[in-house]
Amino acid sequence: MEIIYVLIPIAMIFVAIAVMVFFWAVKSEQFDDLDRQSVSILFDENTDKPGHLATPAIQSTAEHDDIAAQQAIKNQQKGMPL
Repeated sequence: MEIIYVLIPIAMIFVAIAVMVFFWAVKSEQFDDLDRQSVSILFDENTDKPGHLATPAIQSTAEHDDIAAQQAIKNQQKGMPL
């Protein structure tokens, strides 16, 4: 029976923390736009494939070299050998 004197304050602390988290979420506007997240999966923001560089049909060799250099830098940063 003495354990109830420990469990009740612990339960009250948990409830107080849950209420504080709820009010923080409301204050930081977590619940303002509930519809956007439910339909966000239906629309792609990025239509390009990952790792695919969108290049125009006509491209100068300088632009091509610049893009190749940028890709090489990205690969090196990922730890890939040149």
